[in-house]
Amino acid sequence: MTGRRPIRSTLPGGLRGRSRATRTGVLSAGALVACASLAVGCGVVPGATGGSGDDDPITVMTWAPQDTGATNKPGMPALAQAYARWVNSQGGLGGRQLNVLTCNDHNDSVAAAKCARRAVKENAVAVVGSYSQYADSFFPVLEGARIPYIGGYGLTNAEFTSPLSYPVNGGQPALLAGLGSALADACGPVTLVRPDTIAGDQLPVLLDSGLSSGGHERAHDQRAAEDATSYDDQSGRALAREGTGRSEPGCVVPVLGDRTGTFMDSFRRASEDHPDVRTATVLGSVDQTAINASGGASGPYEGAYVTGWYPSVGDPGWDGLKKLIKEQAFGNNDVDAADAGVQTTWIAYTVLKEVVESLGDGEVSADTVRRALDGGLEVGTGGLTPDLRWTFADKLASVGFPRLVNADVTLQVVREGRLVSARQGAVDTTRTLQNADVA
Repeated sequence: MTGRRPIRSTLPGGLRGRSRATRTGVLSAGALVACASLAVGCGVVPGATGGSGDDDPITVMTWAPQDTGATNKPGMPALAQAYARWVNSQGGLGGRQLNVLTCNDHNDSVAAAKCARRAVKENAVAVVGSYSQYADSFFPVLEGARIPYIGGYGLTNAEFTSPLSYPVNGGQPALLAGLGSALADACGPVTLVRPDTIAGDQLPVLLDSGLSSGGHERAHDQRAAEDATSYDDQSGRALAREGTGRSEPGCVVPVLGDRTGTFMDSFRRASEDHPDVRTATVLGSVDQTAINASGGASGPYEGAYVTGWYPSVGDPGWDGLKKLIKEQAFGNNDVDAADAGVQTTWIAYTVLKEVVESLGDGEVSADTVRRALDGGLEVGTGGLTPDLRWTFADKLASVGFPRLVNADVTLQVVREGRLVSARQGAVDTTRTLQNADVA
């Protein structure tokens, strides 16, 4: 629809950061209209019926897997719904209602394509802040309708190659490259335990790019079932590689999404005879809740390095998100300000707000949103990311990531059972990724 009108306690030497100034952005508001739910899992947020004259609502969609046996991200569509209620209570995006459709992709390629077709049918102007590993299923549908994909989670290479994609973070490429750089000086043999999926197949070379930049040998690539209920065998095989000649203890890097906690349960038992083996992972595979559940300071995550895209949740830049959650999502445990998916969705909707405001009294449609993004619009996110501006010939185009415009990562460490910043500011992984063998 369219609208008219207005580890160690020391930082590993291989990773150096730069400070990122923090400022709290003020989000303008929007309104919304209700829409019927879908059999495939789509729904909308009920909202204000206001609006004026011939103004049409701005329709967008947010999708993510829910209620599956593998990785689930219910906080992303829940945050999108809360955002709609929040802006609707304050007057609208440029005076227009915001209509948020949500959809469950079920971690399934067919369902992901159905979500995309629903976005087309409902004349969505964008898909915003979403998570799916099935880019081959949904991108052709969106590209056929010229619908932009703003702020995907960054699971697949397609999110950094499609001309209709506008990522707000460096996705798995930046996280794994940054983690590899951090571990190069701190670990002996490194074993990556990752899903035996198409998305998982892309992870080893990314971690290796960071390890290689620090002069470290490549990680051992160990595949695992995405939805296993136990990882005893994988834990045992990872630990068997310990003691292969380097003086530093080995590191095990599980990147299994929601199943990372299941792996760590198995790893805790298997590692009793290997007290020096360390772990490391990325945000999205672990958070503070998972650390607490695993035993906190006495658990297997203690001393682990964890890379993320954004400042820690204690940063003042997240004050707006926390206020939204308090006002519109209080009591919904899915909406956690520390969750990387929730944070990504918040930033993606910040981009949407900036785009709509840049259009002034003009039409808001998939075409005008796309033209604004392609036309050099620069979006500030209150210091949570560098200012974002998308081109199709950015620094990482030469290695197959032309849409990857924010390669910053933050490094955190589990210290006394708490996930804390390991150093101030963010590190730009662009140079590391430029040397990655991602062909």
